[in-house]
Amino acid sequence: MRRLLLLYTFLLCFGLNAQVTKEIFESFKLQERRDVSYYFPEEYNEENKHPLIVVLDADYLFEQVVATAKYYSKFHGMPECIVVGVHQSKEGIRYDDCAFDPETGLPEDKGSKFFEFLGMEIIPYLDLNYNTAPFKMIVGYDITANYENYWLFKDRSLFNAYINISPTLAPDMETNIPSRLQALDQQIFYQLILEGEKNKYTQRILAMDNAIKAIDKETLHYYFDTYPSADHLSVVTYGIGKAFDNIFGMFKPISPKEYKTKILTSDEPVYNYLENKYTNIESLFGIKKPVDLNDIMAIYAGSRKKEDYESLKPLSDLCKAEFPDTMLGFYFEGEYYEQLGEPKKALRTFEKAFGMDEIDFLTKEMALEKIDALKADFGY
Repeated sequence: MRRLLLLYTFLLCFGLNAQVTKEIFESFKLQERRDVSYYFPEEYNEENKHPLIVVLDADYLFEQVVATAKYYSKFHGMPECIVVGVHQSKEGIRYDDCAFDPETGLPEDKGSKFFEFLGMEIIPYLDLNYNTAPFKMIVGYDITANYENYWLFKDRSLFNAYINISPTLAPDMETNIPSRLQALDQQIFYQLILEGEKNKYTQRILAMDNAIKAIDKETLHYYFDTYPSADHLSVVTYGIGKAFDNIFGMFKPISPKEYKTKILTSDEPVYNYLENKYTNIESLFGIKKPVDLNDIMAIYAGSRKKEDYESLKPLSDLCKAEFPDTMLGFYFEGEYYEQLGEPKKALRTFEKAFGMDEIDFLTKEMALEKIDALKADFGY
């Protein structure tokens, strides 16, 4: 692929630190140069995969998306992502980029070329030069929100997640979008955001919302958020954080609500919840996430609360792998043997825990108390 980059440097902390670069991308498909911005996370590492977020209308949305991505990834609400923003405000080119046939509602003229520019130039360039994860998300507003839906019309969607902010719908999109969401055989996250102030598209958007809600499909994760106090301009600032919260909810540490409503109410072994959570994260986002200590403690608490002591053994094995220098793994294994009625094994295991580093609420004193109690009870 022929590609020339003419940098007019707009670099912040180039290297290992977070960086934003703004470039002129010379497009073969469009036969023109386009302004494109990139954000690379502070902890970018070539060995780790990073989901890709494509932001249309970058002049309005890029900085908001980057700020949200930085905040959520810092506080474990989502994986660290690469963000690419395509600028479209200069000379009103967004309308040319998003041009569609007034009869069919499908891209035409430059709209078709812009589709190829994103799918065949921008994204392949990032996939080739950076360690991107399979998970890709696109964000658009108004006419660009309508445009992003055209990737749903492919046999397989290029994007796994869509954030659709107050779309200016092309003809028949209120029926075509639900139809494509129903037909696609892949995991799709679809977030629709609408302002309270009514316009000529409101009824069609609400009709689309009703049609999507009627789809009963495990692979479709649909969210609709409306903001009564927002108008068509201000709605942009309202919904991006909530959308990230919805789409990346699985990636977050186990919350108290999740613990009470899902772990304690499940009939399955408690450890299964943790195993399924991290398997699904890897499957959906293409990322092997290190296990959070918060999640370990939630499963430990759930195992004790439900007296599911069998879950302590696989949990202890996991802790030995994830926190090898700490007493977590051996302490949990000691409790497992203790509840199993094997005091000799429990005693030896707690002695191993005593010799390792303390972590969270587990202290050497607690291990010593277990050791002394077992010796007293069984005369060791």
